[in-house]
Amino acid sequence: MRGAVNLPARRAPVPPGPARTCRDDGPLSAALGRLAGGTLPPLPGVVLAAAAACGLTAAGTTGAPAPALCAPAVVLLLAGPASAHPHTGPMDRLVPPIIRGIEYGYLAVLGFAQGVSAPLVYVLIAVLAFHHHDTVYRSRLGLRPQAWALRAGLGWEGRMLLAALAGLCGLLPFAYAALAAYLGVLFAGEGVTAWARTGHGSGVMVDLEEEEA
Repeated sequence: MRGAVNLPARRAPVPPGPARTCRDDGPLSAALGRLAGGTLPPLPGVVLAAAAACGLTAAGTTGAPAPALCAPAVVLLLAGPASAHPHTGPMDRLVPPIIRGIEYGYLAVLGFAQGVSAPLVYVLIAVLAFHHHDTVYRSRLGLRPQAWALRAGLGWEGRMLLAALAGLCGLLPFAYAALAAYLGVLFAGEGVTAWARTGHGSGVMVDLEEEEA
């Protein structure tokens, strides 16, 4: 028709890659990602977050307040806004391992510096490693962890912030014990239930992105 205007076709949103699920973001990081609109590339922020965590941890883990206790908030502000990005770039697969290194390293260094027993630190990190291994394995099968379990697990930022708050209050050994017990029951129970229901990969888990939509 004469005078018709050709409007550009709307691009369909890019589906999220497995790297986004493997980030293990909690409610706070997810909220920052929604505010940023999913436009920020994830790798630069995570690299800066790792550098900031190392610097603040090296600056001191004891005292009132210790610089290391500020690290979780700084890491959240640097890495959280990119959480809604699809993570489908060729280098975005590096984001989850870097976040794992930040979380595990921070919990280990803070725990040892503030007198948490080595076995307790090991148990907490082992529980988290089990959860993340299970998440990666499910992602390789095209499955998604259940959103409620990820929220209940507090996310990497929630666990780090809780550890920092406990360190500030002098309750770090109690917090590590409580976290290890709570997360162990949560992730083990959810994992066993999920695999039993899906028949070891024959079914379909709740898609995290569909539930968020």
